[in-house]
Amino acid sequence: MNNIHNLTIVIVTYRTDEKILTDCLNSIDPQINILIVENSKNNKFKEKLENKYPNLNVVLSGRNLGYGAGNNFGLTRVKTKFALILNPDVILEQNFIKELDKYLDQQINFHIMGVNYGNDTQWKSSGFFSEFDKKIKLKHEEKSNHDSLEVVDWIVGHTMLINLEKFESRKLFDENIFLYFEDFDLCRRIKSIEGKIYSSKDLLAKHLGKKGSTDQDYNLEFEILRNWHWMWSTFYYHKKYYGHLYAVYKNYGKLFRSIFNLFLYTILFNTKNRKIYSARTSGLLNAMLGKKSWYRVGTLFQ
Repeated sequence: MNNIHNLTIVIVTYRTDEKILTDCLNSIDPQINILIVENSKNNKFKEKLENKYPNLNVVLSGRNLGYGAGNNFGLTRVKTKFALILNPDVILEQNFIKELDKYLDQQINFHIMGVNYGNDTQWKSSGFFSEFDKKIKLKHEEKSNHDSLEVVDWIVGHTMLINLEKFESRKLFDENIFLYFEDFDLCRRIKSIEGKIYSSKDLLAKHLGKKGSTDQDYNLEFEILRNWHWMWSTFYYHKKYYGHLYAVYKNYGKLFRSIFNLFLYTILFNTKNRKIYSARTSGLLNAMLGKKSWYRVGTLFQ
């Protein structure tokens, strides 16, 4: 594998379950440089991992930057030509690096490349903008010269190969977004300059998602955070590309449904769902009012 020295794997973590992260790291070839951005000041975490994995370096961001800014923080420190952004709850299949090395050896012209999560996933790994955004009318006539690669409009950010030489800046992601739509937004900007985005059939990985953590309290905290930011980022995306009025039109139904469910679960004394719909309502209202994406774990119900 001659091209591995041109690759750095970037993983952003924050209070990540130790077993999940260990499974992820153990699926990576020990020859590959790994850069972990830990979104905290946890020096013990840094020392423990660096002592265990000789090919790994941990940088502490000092605070929870989120997905996009956290990856930007890491990418600015990458010295190699290629970077593989990897979520800590992703496991690379056995032949992943071997297949990746083949692509790098062929010197394929691409900006970013996605992977294949197979059938064992709740996530769609790639697709076309028009599937989710009806305002975009695109023809999908472009074909790849490689049988295992499909030309697509977007790929998910859980596992994303980046050709860094294609970008003038290493700050690829919109740092206004804390969570969700960062990958979609990046792909849209790449496509606007006629950049190449591929999805690979041969790069196989497994994304655990919710199935990974066994910490029930943290799972609820993350579910609250996830719902807050999903609503905020959905509105932000529509506002960024189509303006404030269209974003309100597109999302006002979600606001009314969230408020209705908030009252419903309050009456039913369902604490879990009350907190989730309170988060959804708060996230969308904050976005509508032009507030920043401020919510972090534990700050909404203190």
